[in-house]
Amino acid sequence: MATHFPKRVRVPVNGVLLLDKAAGHSSNDVLIKAKRLLNAMKAGHTGTLDPFATGLLPLCFGEATKFAQDLLEADKTYETVVHLGQVTTTGDTEGEITATAGVSVTREQVEAVLAQFRGPILQVPPMYSALKRDGKPLYEYARAGVTLEREARAVTIHTLELLELTSPLLTLRVKCSKGTYIRVLGEEIGAALGCGGHLQALRRTVVGSLTLDGAVTLEGLAEVEESQRAATLAPVDALLSTFPELRLNDDFAQRFLHGQRLALAKEMPVLPQAGRVRVYRDTDNVLLGTAQLAEYGVLAPERLVSTSI
Repeated sequence: MATHFPKRVRVPVNGVLLLDKAAGHSSNDVLIKAKRLLNAMKAGHTGTLDPFATGLLPLCFGEATKFAQDLLEADKTYETVVHLGQVTTTGDTEGEITATAGVSVTREQVEAVLAQFRGPILQVPPMYSALKRDGKPLYEYARAGVTLEREARAVTIHTLELLELTSPLLTLRVKCSKGTYIRVLGEEIGAALGCGGHLQALRRTVVGSLTLDGAVTLEGLAEVEESQRAATLAPVDALLSTFPELRLNDDFAQRFLHGQRLALAKEMPVLPQAGRVRVYRDTDNVLLGTAQLAEYGVLAPERLVSTSI
C-alpha cells in the first residue's frame, strides 16, 4: 500500500535574497532551491548568471517580484579573469579550445586596448546565450553546430579597470549597462591584443544599488533554522533605494492603493523632483508601491504593493 505524504503548503514570503551564487549552478537551479528552502509561494530572479560565474544574484520573493524588472535594467559590476592566448567555443572555460597563440603583452599595451572598449560600443550577442530565435535559445542552435546571424546591440562600458596582469591572465573590473556580455568583451579584448582569449573566471559584485555585503550562499541559507530563513531577506524596497521617497497621509494612501491619480501640489507644497518615486504611508512607514510624479504635482500610481506585508 502506497504511503501518501501531505503536500507541503507554501507560505507568502516577501523580500529580496542577496544570494552569492557558487560556480557550477544555473540561475534557475538556485532559484528553485532557494524557493524550496524558504517554502515560498512566488519567486523570480533578476537576470541570470552563467553557470560558471559566481557572485551576486538577487532573488525576489512575493511582492518583490513586481520590481524585478528594475534590476534587469540596472547597471552591473563584474570582476573577471581573461585567459589570454586561448580561444574557446563558448568564450569561457566550459567550451572547447579552438585556437591558441603565444602571449607577450605589456601593461601599456593592455591599457591602450582597454581604452578602445570604454563608453558606448556595439556588441554581437554570442551563440552560446539564452537569447531566443523562433522560440528556441541560441545555445541550442550552437550545440547543434548551427551559427545564426545576430545583430549587434548597443551597450555601454562605464568603467573598465585593469586590476592585475600576470601573463597569460588578465584581471579586470567592469561596470556596464544591461545586455553586456562579459564573455564577448573578454574575447574582443584578447583579439585586439592579437592573441585571443576567453574568460577563466567571472564574479558579479554589484547589481544596481545592491552589493555582496550581507549576501548569503545556498549552503549558508540551508544552515539557518527554517523558521528564521525569511529574516535573511532584505525588504522589498531594497530594490527601490535609488528612487526618491514620497510619504502620503492615510487618505491619500487609501486613494493611491485604489489606483487613483493624486493632485498633490496644493496639499504637499514640498515634493521630490518629478520622475519615478517610491511611495509610503506616512503613519506606519508601509511601502505602497511606485509611481510617476509629474512636474505639476500629479502622482500616477505605477506598481502597487499589498499593504499586508
